[in-house]
Amino acid sequence: MSFKKLVALMAVAVLALLVVAGCSSSKATKQQEPGAAGQSQSQSTGKKIKIGFSLPTLREERYTKDRDYFVKKAQELGAEVLVQAANNDENLQNNQVENLITQGIDVLVLDPQNADSAAALVAAAHKAGIKVISYDRLIRNADVDLYISFDNIKVGELQGKFLTEKVPKGIYFVFAGAPTDNNARLFREGAMKYIKPLADKGDIKIAFDQWIKDWQPEEALKLAENALTANNNKVDAILAPNDGTAGGIIQALEAQKLAGKVVITGQDAELAAAKRILAGTQSMTVFKDVRKLAEKAAEVAVELAKGKAVKDLPEANQTVNNGKIDVPSVLLTPEIVTKENLDKVLIESGWFKKSDVYGS
Repeated sequence: MSFKKLVALMAVAVLALLVVAGCSSSKATKQQEPGAAGQSQSQSTGKKIKIGFSLPTLREERYTKDRDYFVKKAQELGAEVLVQAANNDENLQNNQVENLITQGIDVLVLDPQNADSAAALVAAAHKAGIKVISYDRLIRNADVDLYISFDNIKVGELQGKFLTEKVPKGIYFVFAGAPTDNNARLFREGAMKYIKPLADKGDIKIAFDQWIKDWQPEEALKLAENALTANNNKVDAILAPNDGTAGGIIQALEAQKLAGKVVITGQDAELAAAKRILAGTQSMTVFKDVRKLAEKAAEVAVELAKGKAVKDLPEANQTVNNGKIDVPSVLLTPEIVTKENLDKVLIESGWFKKSDVYGS
């Protein structure tokens, strides 16, 4: 073979190698590209989105609804949900969240048992590259990515307005929820907008004012017994922060044959509360449709897992200050329930079946 032919063949071979290498490089580049705009690593790699959902308890009727509706909606959107419930135990929740982080979740949806200490959990999640949604209860003094709840000051306002309209003058017992729960502070703040001016004026006497540890009905019962004893059973109106504690307080009233004679509030629209409202022993409750809350939280959790920025969520059109930052917030509207509108609000909406409330 001549020298010129040998050189020509070598040139062709080199050119072929360059073409193959170029194709391989192009394929490799395409494989390493992230997904389309807004997609997370989970999506671009084909890995299923994994959401951690940490609840303070499942002992209350409403939290089982939160869990069920959240999981159902997230699964419909193609995500896997890891649910943990802490039985109102702060340390247990801390351990559970740490475990969720190690399992490689993409987003943490956290309803804190302790609104203040949960800031450390937010920091731990962020260190692992996990976004945090503060669910139902606001986590204080932390760089929370998003807060989704009801307008909790409005909840208290509904309670306080109802009480003061029914009992503009008289003796009040004022109960608040767990002091570790920021929502409890907001409920109380809203209610006191109506109660305090009348108390300052002298029309209302606040004879008892107490927080209820961990929202426990048993604790509410004991406190109510003490309040009744200290005030010789003289009370006209009671601010009960939720239906569970209202049940405990009403039990104390029943023992003194006062049930149905004292105006008392509630919150959460539990079945037992609906029955008490019909029976006349509880005066009202506040309906927070957690179906909407849980489903919306699942939707935004999946969006964040896909890489969507919080600022691009149209629902996050409000902010709530948590002591450190103004947290982008999605706030839903609560609704008052009395004997007059119970059927319309709770039964026609499908929250309860009529047979559940009234019996078969």
